[in-house]
Amino acid sequence: MSHTDTPLDEVEDSSAPLIEHLAELRTRLIRAVLAFFVGMVICFAFGGAILDFLLMPIEKTMRNLGNPNPVMQYTAPQEYFFTLIRISMVGGLMLSFPVIGTQLWRFIAPGLYRNEKNAFLPFLIASPVLFLLGAAFAHYIVVPLAMAFFLGFADLPSFMAALVASGGDLSVASNDSGIDIVFNGKVNETLDITLKMIVAFGLCFQLPVLLTLMGKAGLATAHGLRSTRKYAVVGILVVAALVTPPDVTTQLILFVVVYGLYEISIFLVARVEKKRTAELRAAGILDEDEELYPEFDDEDDK
Repeated sequence: MSHTDTPLDEVEDSSAPLIEHLAELRTRLIRAVLAFFVGMVICFAFGGAILDFLLMPIEKTMRNLGNPNPVMQYTAPQEYFFTLIRISMVGGLMLSFPVIGTQLWRFIAPGLYRNEKNAFLPFLIASPVLFLLGAAFAHYIVVPLAMAFFLGFADLPSFMAALVASGGDLSVASNDSGIDIVFNGKVNETLDITLKMIVAFGLCFQLPVLLTLMGKAGLATAHGLRSTRKYAVVGILVVAALVTPPDVTTQLILFVVVYGLYEISIFLVARVEKKRTAELRAAGILDEDEELYPEFDDEDDK
């Protein structure tokens, strides 16, 4: 074998693992996409029930405001169908996430060391759990408050009371002068508000996962997070003002929850730093009186 043949042999030998990785990636992607479509079909089959569940906050709000028979409408022939498609896509992604996460884990796990696997796996499990908690918080608490705030401006209670008292006769229930302004909700627009709230709060609840991963990667420290509390407060207030209606109660709830998650993140990052320092001391890399994070102060935890 000549000296010039060696590089070609090395290239040919190294191409085999690359092709194997690409083939495995294709297999994992196909399985993930198939799981998504299966979940989407299942959600489409129960699309009406899922839609009723998502519209439950506005239904209860309308009933509380005096409407005994809440009605939602759509104004285009294809509108309801595409509304079900949107619900199916979001629901299919949620149903198929365990399969998608498993395929992702099986693809990257062989390239990780044992300690890296132990560090990454809890976050892969915690992320969807926290997203579901944020989505539930939005659906059961924030969206009803938002709907009550927005619908409270219309003259719905007085009009519905007059309508009920008249036995459903609009001519009797109508005012002698002026225009009755009532709410005729569209399905897709109301659903859009609900889904945006669910996604926004689900992402906000990812804060502990994000900051803890940054702490493990050395991109964030507990001391740094503590020193930027005042900026975090301003940022959380801005986010609360953007993703919630102009209602002080709703904004305050979001601020308290997200700031609480920020404080939990500081605690988790501090735990990561203490664990890493203890491991380095046990390995003899650090002395007993030497700190891996010199700025860390135990007084901050008190």
